[in-house]
Amino acid sequence: MKVRLSRSVSRGINRINRIFNIVLGALAMLIVALVSAFITMRLAIHGHEVKVPDLTNLTLSEASKKTTSLGLSLSLENRFYSPNTQPGRVLAQSPAPGLTVRREWPVRVTESLGAQQVAIPDLLGQTERTASINIRRLGLELGTVSHIASPGEPGTVIAQTPTPNASGVDRPRVSLLLSDPETGSSPQAFVMPSLAGLTLTGAAARAASAGLHIASAEDLNLNATSATAPLSAQWSPAATTPSYTEPIARTVSSIGTVIAQTPPAGHRVVKGDAVHITLTD
Repeated sequence: MKVRLSRSVSRGINRINRIFNIVLGALAMLIVALVSAFITMRLAIHGHEVKVPDLTNLTLSEASKKTTSLGLSLSLENRFYSPNTQPGRVLAQSPAPGLTVRREWPVRVTESLGAQQVAIPDLLGQTERTASINIRRLGLELGTVSHIASPGEPGTVIAQTPTPNASGVDRPRVSLLLSDPETGSSPQAFVMPSLAGLTLTGAAARAASAGLHIASAEDLNLNATSATAPLSAQWSPAATTPSYTEPIARTVSSIGTVIAQTPPAGHRVVKGDAVHITLTD
């Protein structure tokens, strides 16, 4: 009787052990499956991410090869004069080097044209066609053409950006403001200049020279969030630097460059209009 009871207990213990082993094995396989799924998900999310390389001072061909090898695409966005960077080389890029982006992400670059060697022609009083021919004859680009009611012969250039014989020009683009027949009294208007590539101080000076003012500056590099700093500038043609009536918030970088603006370059603006810019390092 005791032997039978002992065997029955032994069989029960063995059965419990087998069940325990089965449950333990199932748990182990579940843990392995979860870990595998987690690793697969991480690879799926981050496996297609790369760090943006530093393209500055590379030729466009070299920059294209470097971005293509990483699965990124290269886009030429602007061309600027620069006394410090050789012609045909990358002057600036966006996104900045070191940032992590997905593959096939476009990397926008600005090409250096070297130091400014072409004088800006005086186009005032010329027709749009004549001015366009003179611009292209010098290897410059025709920017935005705007119209405004003005006395005098319709269809002639009454303002241009940059101004005739301007020095320190940042890009080879000339925008024109043409006269239209007057329909009544209208406020003094200008062609909105391009502020791209300028520092905050330079942008404020350029805007002020057209009778405009920087109303806000947004810094994209502030802890990956945007911050807006209201400011106003007073500037006269005789002044060399703008003086601010309000201090710029410390959160906005004073050494960053403008990558976007409102109103866009070339649009018609009226004296006193506000300008909003976006900065990045």
